[in-house]
Amino acid sequence: MSLKQLILIDDNKERIQQFENILSFLEYQVSIVNSTDYISILNDVSRVSAFFIGNGCEKQASLIKTVLESTNNLPIILLIDKGTSLHIPTAIQKMVTQSLEWPSHYSVFLDTLKKIPLPKKAVVLSNQKTDNKGLAGNSDGIQFIRESIDQVANSNSTVLVLGESGTGKEVVAQALHAASDRKNKPFVPVNCGAIPAELLESELFGHEKGAFTGALTTRQGRFEMAEGGTLFLDEIGDMPIPMQVKLLRVLQERTFERVGSNNTIECDVRIIAATHRNLEKEIEEKRFREDLFYRLNVFPIELPSLRERVEDIPLLVHYLVTRIEAEKREPVFFTKEALVLMMQHPWPGNVRELSNFIERLTITHPNATLDAVDLPEKFQQYEIPDNIEIEEIEVTSPSLNKNVEDEKVGQVLVEKVSKTSDLPKQGLDLKEYLSDLEVNLIQQALKECNGVVAHAAKLLNMRRTTLVEKLRKYELSV
Repeated sequence: MSLKQLILIDDNKERIQQFENILSFLEYQVSIVNSTDYISILNDVSRVSAFFIGNGCEKQASLIKTVLESTNNLPIILLIDKGTSLHIPTAIQKMVTQSLEWPSHYSVFLDTLKKIPLPKKAVVLSNQKTDNKGLAGNSDGIQFIRESIDQVANSNSTVLVLGESGTGKEVVAQALHAASDRKNKPFVPVNCGAIPAELLESELFGHEKGAFTGALTTRQGRFEMAEGGTLFLDEIGDMPIPMQVKLLRVLQERTFERVGSNNTIECDVRIIAATHRNLEKEIEEKRFREDLFYRLNVFPIELPSLRERVEDIPLLVHYLVTRIEAEKREPVFFTKEALVLMMQHPWPGNVRELSNFIERLTITHPNATLDAVDLPEKFQQYEIPDNIEIEEIEVTSPSLNKNVEDEKVGQVLVEKVSKTSDLPKQGLDLKEYLSDLEVNLIQQALKECNGVVAHAAKLLNMRRTTLVEKLRKYELSV
């Protein structure tokens, strides 16, 4: 998903601060400029989606006219102080796309942002193969992840990828690298939990010949191997405390020494870390350093579990089957009833478990079409509703295999399963029912925590970034 990049031209410092804080909370990209220096920002507006202009700027009418002429009529939203809406000159009213009272109500402001179209350049990019970032699915959670990748890819900020095992954390890391300015440099992954503690320092920083028993030659570490590129530290939560101290120093000073050497080596490496652990809980248990956590947690990206995006399962199945076909292997297919059962399974191993499951079935049932009764016993505990509403959608599958150049388009049957206890005689809309329940609980948590999102997220046993996503989804104010 392409990002909406916004420009605010304003001289009111209080309004600028409020606007910037809200846009930062909503994770939009915004640039601020005053009414005397705005001309410079009009030189390149190819990725700009809209201009916000504060009421009261010097020579306001002339400013708005110049912006319109220089930007090929991009949307202009005029921010006006509450109670002054009736005093806007008619000439200005005709030039602006919309007038918005400020401070604005959260839902009104969010609705305004949603109506802003993407820039033409961004629309073209959204049709390219790289748009999916290697992440199959159309759920809100996956769309948000793609947007986050676009937002942070070209910065050098450290990214912390969070999520359960099997959710695709390394896929996100590779997508970040591929979308960054470092894409032509190395992407070097290292699993911090798979390397013995006594060898991890040598693995990361390298060693000199004779530094320890068995060090027969000088060896580069992963930091040197990743010079100019990206170092992916997977399972950072399993890193021993002594190594955490040394990693913190590298992050702070961007220098290190090989084991057995006093020579300081400078490094230019972008760090992406990942873990399935709750690092805040690990800090409480004294298993992870708090200062390192804050160094890593510059831009967190939290991947949803598969059970949180069940609507993506048919697309993922199609995606995995397409990849198998592209590898010239015999695939397996599923009836709509089989998909219904698969969508009800919790998938504790997430996408990795689903992928392994499909792989196993291609071995045991090559070129077969499997019905619900053909699935393993653990799926037979689920029920198939009598009335199944089927929505047919077109699916474009991104390629996980770099050797596959062409994407395939197929038709996937998406099953909407309605199942609940104490079902009213007249029936109900399950999705709407669950959404209303979730909204109610979120509102209660926010009220209990006086609108502090971080505290409300803790009360709901979810991460702050997840709650922020849900606030945007349901257009809830804080």
